[in-house]
Amino acid sequence: MPAKLILRDQEYEVREGMTIRHAIQKCGINLQSVLATRDGELVSEEEFLKEGDVIKLVAVISGG
Repeated sequence: MPAKLILRDQEYEVREGMTIRHAIQKCGINLQSVLATRDGELVSEEEFLKEGDVIKLVAVISGG
Protein backbone atom coordinates (compact mmCIF):
# COMPACT_ATOMS: atom_id res chain seq x y z
CA MET A 1 0.00 0.00 0.00
CA PRO A 2 1.62 3.27 -1.07
CA ALA A 3 1.59 6.46 0.97
CA LYS A 4 -1.03 9.08 0.20
CA LEU A 5 -1.05 12.88 0.10
CA ILE A 6 -4.39 14.65 0.36
CA LEU A 7 -4.93 18.28 -0.61
CA ARG A 8 -8.52 19.47 -0.44
CA ASP A 9 -10.43 16.89 -2.51
CA GLN A 10 -7.38 15.65 -4.43
CA GLU A 11 -5.56 12.44 -3.47
CA TYR A 12 -2.07 11.59 -4.69
CA GLU A 13 -0.49 8.15 -4.27
CA VAL A 14 3.26 8.27 -3.78
CA ARG A 15 5.84 5.62 -2.98
CA GLU A 16 7.12 5.19 0.53
CA GLY A 17 10.77 5.94 1.27
CA MET A 18 10.85 9.45 -0.18
CA THR A 19 10.68 12.58 1.94
CA ILE A 20 7.41 14.43 2.27
CA ARG A 21 9.11 17.39 0.54
CA HIS A 22 10.04 15.26 -2.48
CA ALA A 23 6.56 13.72 -2.66
CA ILE A 24 4.92 17.17 -2.61
CA GLN A 25 7.22 18.32 -5.43
CA LYS A 26 6.55 15.16 -7.49
CA CYS A 27 2.82 15.90 -7.28
CA GLY A 28 3.40 19.39 -8.69
CA ILE A 29 2.33 21.19 -5.52
CA ASN A 30 4.05 24.44 -4.48
CA LEU A 31 5.95 23.74 -1.23
CA GLN A 32 5.35 27.26 0.09
CA SER A 33 1.58 26.90 -0.27
CA VAL A 34 1.00 23.93 2.07
CA LEU A 35 1.78 22.52 5.51
CA ALA A 36 2.02 18.75 5.99
CA THR A 37 0.07 17.07 8.80
CA ARG A 38 -0.29 13.49 10.00
CA ASP A 39 -3.14 12.64 12.38
CA GLY A 40 -3.71 16.36 12.96
CA GLU A 41 -0.08 17.01 13.94
CA LEU A 42 2.32 19.16 11.92
CA VAL A 43 5.15 17.07 10.44
CA SER A 44 8.49 18.07 8.94
CA GLU A 45 8.85 17.95 5.17
CA GLU A 46 12.14 16.12 5.79
CA GLU A 47 10.41 13.05 7.28
CA PHE A 48 10.42 9.90 5.19
CA LEU A 49 7.10 8.43 4.11
CA LYS A 50 6.22 4.96 5.35
CA GLU A 51 3.90 2.46 3.72
CA GLY A 52 0.29 3.40 4.41
CA ASP A 53 1.05 6.97 5.58
CA VAL A 54 -1.73 9.47 4.97
CA ILE A 55 -0.43 13.04 4.88
CA LYS A 56 -2.99 15.81 4.76
CA LEU A 57 -1.75 19.01 3.17
CA VAL A 58 -3.25 22.19 4.59
CA ALA A 59 -3.28 25.23 2.31
CA VAL A 60 -1.44 28.22 3.76
CA ILE A 61 -3.34 31.48 3.50
CA SER A 62 -1.58 34.80 3.73
CA GLY A 63 -2.79 38.30 3.33
CA GLY A 64 -1.56 41.77 3.57
